[in-house]
Amino acid sequence: MAVTRKRRLHWAGGLTAVMTATVLSAITLPAHAAPEGQISGADGAGSVSGSYIVTLKGGTKAPSQAGKALAIEYGARISHTYSTALNGYAVKADEGQAKRLAADSRVASVSRDATVAVEHRQADPPWGLDRVDQQDLPLDSGYTWPESAGQGVTAYVIDTGVRITHKDFGGRASHGWDFVDNDATAQDGQGHGTHVAGTIAGTTYGVAKQAKVVAVRVLDDNGAGTLSQVIAGIDWVTKNARKPAVANMSLGGLADPQLDSAVRNSIASGVTYTVAAGNDGLPASLYSPARVKEAITVGASDKKDARADFSNWGARLDLFAPGVDVTSASNASDTGRATFSGTSMASPHAAGAAALYLADHAWATPADVSKALVERATSGKMSNAGLGSPNKLLQVNNP
Repeated sequence: MAVTRKRRLHWAGGLTAVMTATVLSAITLPAHAAPEGQISGADGAGSVSGSYIVTLKGGTKAPSQAGKALAIEYGARISHTYSTALNGYAVKADEGQAKRLAADSRVASVSRDATVAVEHRQADPPWGLDRVDQQDLPLDSGYTWPESAGQGVTAYVIDTGVRITHKDFGGRASHGWDFVDNDATAQDGQGHGTHVAGTIAGTTYGVAKQAKVVAVRVLDDNGAGTLSQVIAGIDWVTKNARKPAVANMSLGGLADPQLDSAVRNSIASGVTYTVAAGNDGLPASLYSPARVKEAITVGASDKKDARADFSNWGARLDLFAPGVDVTSASNASDTGRATFSGTSMASPHAAGAAALYLADHAWATPADVSKALVERATSGKMSNAGLGSPNKLLQVNNP
């Protein structure tokens, strides 16, 4: 790169015309930006901001004085030098510096640094977990999840309460508020909420095995409640959510604008919502909160990748997830388990997937999370998805 130096010139009238023309030409030439090269590697999920891996062509050895000076010339700071597996180094630099370095004739490549992590695998998991970590059948009797495992994310279970002492939660579950008895102990006397919470974040049964669970009880021991109770629960989550956060609503009823507005406003506050599509085999657009566009609406699939015959369907769905014969934690004891079916079981699979995403993208908006889950979902696997339904099956490990 040319360096312009200013200096005071003294000349006599006897300078030749050639010299004068040369000086004037140098003064009037327009400035040109330094050339920029290409940086490889995706700028997005997993990339490390301000960190690049540089490889050099054979004529310049990275550990040499000339090799080190090359990086310094462009304002980059060397953090690691490679001399055996690669001829190059890792550098700290802004994007402009990295692009200018990439344009140097001595440089072979510049690529973005990225995160890597070990992955955990669970043998013989519940079939729902087994299904959502692979694109194709048959099931492989395993569930693989990222190292983050939902850590740092809080999942709010707006339901019948949660047996927070269940061993599968490993001490990560707590009470939020009980809007049935109006107290601070959201204990589950029905079992639905504990099962849902187990699918979201249980150590054995859960998608996001390190996420925290907060119980918000809005349904009684018969699994019934009122719109006012449900809206109160949503309001509490909106006021008290520790973000990043996801809220799951495995409940619903006929379309109600107030319930829709409450969910929509809570999402606008930064809480991602996953909601059950409903179990009447009808268009989800007839039900609340399933019809809320900003929420992630989930239909139920079975072990053969068919829409469950009870699952609601239609364009309002975002995707499907396992919802038939799903085994998870039970409220009967601290080690109990139960097997349920319903879109109530499908939605928490998506809530767990949202928690996994938020653990690695803490500043993602609910719209970002919804987009990521839909884009990562496996396409074209569902049979009998229903008129207008997206043929999308939840997948937690698609890049």
